[in-house]
Amino acid sequence: MIKISTYIHFTKEQREQARRTDLANFLISQGEKVKKSGSEYEWLDGSQKVTIRGHLWYHQYEQNGGDAVDFVRRFYNKDYAEAVEMLLNNCGGQIITSPPIEKRHKPFELPPRNDRMSRLFSYLLLTRGIDKGVLFEFVGQKMIYESADYHNAVFVGYDSNGKPRHAHKRGTVTSNSYKGNVAGSQPEYSFHWHGTSDTIFLFEAPIDMLSFISMHKENWKNHSYAASCSVSDRVLFQCLKDNPNIKNVFLCFDNDEAGQTANKRTADKLNSMNIQNEILIPNFKDWNEDLIFEPKGDEQICSQVL
Repeated sequence: MIKISTYIHFTKEQREQARRTDLANFLISQGEKVKKSGSEYEWLDGSQKVTIRGHLWYHQYEQNGGDAVDFVRRFYNKDYAEAVEMLLNNCGGQIITSPPIEKRHKPFELPPRNDRMSRLFSYLLLTRGIDKGVLFEFVGQKMIYESADYHNAVFVGYDSNGKPRHAHKRGTVTSNSYKGNVAGSQPEYSFHWHGTSDTIFLFEAPIDMLSFISMHKENWKNHSYAASCSVSDRVLFQCLKDNPNIKNVFLCFDNDEAGQTANKRTADKLNSMNIQNEILIPNFKDWNEDLIFEPKGDEQICSQVL
């Protein structure tokens, strides 16, 4: 490999060739492990997932991404020239490139509803410990239902006009940990509740949101709540846009590295906008574990809030 000192000239074709290097093949050549996931690949940055498709990548927890050159600069700590050279010299000089990627946007469609919701009630009430009154309120608002195909719990997010824009699915069988968003879902409208107070609570998952409410039921309908169905903050800022009366934000992501990284990232954004915010951390990994292992709830967590 040529030793780079301060400058090296690359032609326009070389720069483009490096930028479009297939990242899955590049990682394998570096001794890394990648996992096939549908039409994409997954690679772990520590414990955090990076999605790879051709020459493009996306860090699921940091919510950013780029092309192959950006990847080598970010994860191999190279400057631009070093990254380009590393990619050009990959596999003994053989360049593996991927064709342009065309994004296919599947129209959003809610999963068909099941006539009965016995599996959903059993799972959320008995297995997850969600309060019956809280659950029935969301079911009554058509925000939660059981799907007819796989009997998943479906958590629906609506826009300000009452149109479904997002749906998160969760398996209702204890041995099935399946969870995922319906294709075409818009993350800014993920599962949320609009209240009338000046306070909103942001969670990672709908079950965490329901668990928190179950532990703090007094006047819960007055407040706003949102579940990002990831560690994104897009639903939060949509809620702030739709509810200008909200002045206080409580960030309630999971008690793990990814959750707390997301808490800090979102807090920094809110601070730059002069929006009052505070981080609430569950005692266990998430709020559902708090609900299950502390059935009476830890009232001191937010007694100053509610």
